[in-house]
Amino acid sequence: MTYSTIMAHLELGRSNERLVNLTAELAKRLATDVIGVAACQPIQVLYGEVYVAGDLIQMDRDEIDREAKVAEAEFRAALAGHAQTLDWRTAVTCLPLAGYICDQARAADLIITSPGRGGRPFESNRRASIGDLVMQAGRPVLIAPATATTLDLEHVLIAWKDTRETRRAVADALPLLEQAGQVSVVEVAEHTDLEDAEARVADVADWLKRNGIGAQGLAIAAAGDVAVQLDTLARERDVGLMVAGAYGHTRLREWAFGGVTQQALMHPRRCTLVSH
Repeated sequence: MTYSTIMAHLELGRSNERLVNLTAELAKRLATDVIGVAACQPIQVLYGEVYVAGDLIQMDRDEIDREAKVAEAEFRAALAGHAQTLDWRTAVTCLPLAGYICDQARAADLIITSPGRGGRPFESNRRASIGDLVMQAGRPVLIAPATATTLDLEHVLIAWKDTRETRRAVADALPLLEQAGQVSVVEVAEHTDLEDAEARVADVADWLKRNGIGAQGLAIAAAGDVAVQLDTLARERDVGLMVAGAYGHTRLREWAFGGVTQQALMHPRRCTLVSH
């Protein structure tokens, strides 16, 4: 399995330097095509403001056009010479921005984006809901924290939970796992379930080995917040990438996610690949 095309989700009106540099490094490593995508919503003019609406709308559109050109230039400058081919897509839409990004994801194998902000149900007009993006894209999403400029694959941690979402995430991550120096499959389980958890992570590690990926399974006893335990283990082992299934409900996406997914979406300490 390979990624033939990566999609980088940029935000208008702010610097995307770290994100596009990480995308460039990964595109060169995997020899992929890259699509840059950005979207925003136009200014919302309240009913009754008809005498100023025209000027406001035009000023807003001019600013959007300027920001889109800046983002495209930043994208092309960073990716030049690193990707096989480049494509740029942008739109102004009154619909939720995540919907536009998800539609464009039909052309890619992997989406790279920045974390969400604030966990509020309503996002700004220049920032897509990362929760909706993860749940609706039908593609794995690599969330890169603001501090990341490269994707460190020296040690990858798979946050195992015996569910469809995690199985999907591990399969989606195979091109990255093949590049990893070390892979740990970790399940946090209750004391009464440790023996079964050990068998589960051993199965996953064996499956990865049959796919040419060296991996080790580890089951650890639950002691409080699972997300905190996994984060502590990841820091102790200098993990550069975490792979996890995305669990959530259909409403209030970023408020209803489980702890590990919520941490990945809003406050990642390292790059995290999630899949639903």
